[in-house]
Amino acid sequence: MMDGSVILDPLVPLALIWAGAALSVLAVAVALWRGLSGWWLRAAAALVLIAAVLNPALQREERQPLSDIVIAVVDESASQKIGDRPAQTGAALENLRAQVAALPDTELRVVRVGDGPDNAGTLLLSALSEAMAGEPRARIAGAVLISDGHAHDLAAAPDMPAPLHLLLTGRGTDWDRRLIVKNAPAYAIINEQVTLTLHIEDQGAVPASVTGTALLSIAVDGGPAQEFRVPVNEDLALPVTLDHGGLNVLQFSVALTEGELTDRNNVAVVQINGVRDRLRVLLVSGEPHAGERTWRNLLKSDASVDLVHFTILRPPEKQDGVPVSELSLIAFPTRELFVDKIGEFDLIIFDRYRRRGILPASYLDNVRDYVRGGGAVLVAAGPEFGSADSLYRSSLAEVLPGAPTAQVIERGYLPRVAPLGAKHPVTAGLQEAATTAATTAGGADADTPGWGRWFRLVDVTPTPEAEVVMTGADDRPLLLLDRVGAGRVALLASDQAWLWGRGFEGGGPQLELLRRLAHWMMKEPDLEEEALTATAEGQTLAITRRTLGDGPREVTITGPDGAVTVLPLAETAPGRFAADWQAPDIGLYRLAEGGAERVIALGPSAPREFEETVATDARIKPLVTPTRGGTLRLEDGVPDVRQVSAGRAAAGRGWIGITPRGAYVTADITVQPLLPAWLMLLIAALLAIGAWLWEGRRERRIRG
Repeated sequence: MMDGSVILDPLVPLALIWAGAALSVLAVAVALWRGLSGWWLRAAAALVLIAAVLNPALQREERQPLSDIVIAVVDESASQKIGDRPAQTGAALENLRAQVAALPDTELRVVRVGDGPDNAGTLLLSALSEAMAGEPRARIAGAVLISDGHAHDLAAAPDMPAPLHLLLTGRGTDWDRRLIVKNAPAYAIINEQVTLTLHIEDQGAVPASVTGTALLSIAVDGGPAQEFRVPVNEDLALPVTLDHGGLNVLQFSVALTEGELTDRNNVAVVQINGVRDRLRVLLVSGEPHAGERTWRNLLKSDASVDLVHFTILRPPEKQDGVPVSELSLIAFPTRELFVDKIGEFDLIIFDRYRRRGILPASYLDNVRDYVRGGGAVLVAAGPEFGSADSLYRSSLAEVLPGAPTAQVIERGYLPRVAPLGAKHPVTAGLQEAATTAATTAGGADADTPGWGRWFRLVDVTPTPEAEVVMTGADDRPLLLLDRVGAGRVALLASDQAWLWGRGFEGGGPQLELLRRLAHWMMKEPDLEEEALTATAEGQTLAITRRTLGDGPREVTITGPDGAVTVLPLAETAPGRFAADWQAPDIGLYRLAEGGAERVIALGPSAPREFEETVATDARIKPLVTPTRGGTLRLEDGVPDVRQVSAGRAAAGRGWIGITPRGAYVTADITVQPLLPAWLMLLIAALLAIGAWLWEGRRERRIRG
């Protein structure tokens, strides 16, 4: 294809040409003023001279036409997989391919868009902008979005040089119900009520047969669900009270109603960290001894612990005439502590306590019932535990994990972690850490615990349910743990832990052991011996199973779509099994292994793609209208594609239009002067001579 045009290539600067033109106009004006009849020939001669200086030339281009480009952005996000939307999308794309192929000099570029990273939603317009950036703007004849209309990046919309169209999937009769958590705290104090705000919302063309209520199920930490009938399209204030520390997972779900689009947004998960306001501990020391301050120092060093400590300095039978005011600041408030307020304590510690009549049998009955009801009691035993005044000779024997044999061993021994203790979170890793440190320093071999000896052990016989986690002389039980009813009990069969704190023979992990023991008894989640935990980092789940059992472990993972995966766990330490698993999608995952269950939300339980599932053109229509494009529902049929002129309506009933751009690339350029310079000078000279002759003849005629 050839195209010609006239161009100017001045021989002198334009300023000189303008000056010459001005002088020519002045000369012609003088000729008119003087009444010279050849002024028009003079003007023509001046014009020819100016044109000659401008150097006009004919430029001819050899052009190669370029095809027009139509961009199709296909939405393949999660919301586009609902119902028959995949079939609608596929049919629309195939029709678009066929019709664009039938148009002359027109190409189709297809861009597919999935779910955005980090729950960003559908980045439909970002994909269109990137596709346009890769093509010459002058060739873009139109763009078509095949989507349900839920784009989450409207700010990234490009400046369209041609019509933009939306082919809308879905159906006008679609409706959906979703569950929204409008307000939920990240932290809450245990046993104090907090309020969550839920909202169940209906969207789209809700059938008249659908009632205005929904069945809401609530499950805590994967436990049995409770169901409630609640109203729809109203805020629901839900009071919640946490009963344990650490992560509490609350799962809310709404039953699927017949006809709604999906149940992916019918579930919501709230993860609340339970924290204790203060841990209340009652410490009763039966008599002063070298390690009396061990427990006091440990508990007072923890800012989250409120400690009430009493030491019995003088038993009732001791009569030495010393006034009570010189022995104690206040009287021992036994009734207030063991009757009125016993339920307010998280832990009661008896440190070398012996029965001397200070606590009546009925008070010890209260302590026993306190344990069964969910409390915790720790007995740090000395020689008195094996005597006739032992606490075991009371009703507390029903809950204690060991019975004294009345034998007290008074010789040096190294405390050792029992085989079961190597798995139990109270003692796991203590011996290995101490041994490694001592071996590195050259003070012990690999089989000897790297800590100092103790010199007293009260011989006890464990109950069948007791867990022996540490042993002493001749492998006799040293530390025994047990669960009784809803509570926990522990028996430390020695009063020599203070030797580690004093650094005797290198000392030992006294503070760590006693801290773990106290917090296990107060039911800290991190110290549960049977636990299944999972943490998420990106799409990776780090799964850990802690157990006292033996044998290989496999965790069953149920995904948000109902798919079940069985994942083997590798033993990383005694009683600890772990594995990393790459989750295929965001959503709610349920983990189960050996009776332990865990629910974890990877990203939001209801992704952004499912916040709104009913197809609509409300978001994209304001971008389509200025381009004179259109939005058409695919349920009404696949539209035709036509070519329309720029500035005209580019959409109608059953059709969409693209604007041919006429883009081309120049293959060759030739430039040729309109007239030779000598010819233009000759014409100017002839015109000047003609003016002179015309004026001379006219003057002779006037004289004659």
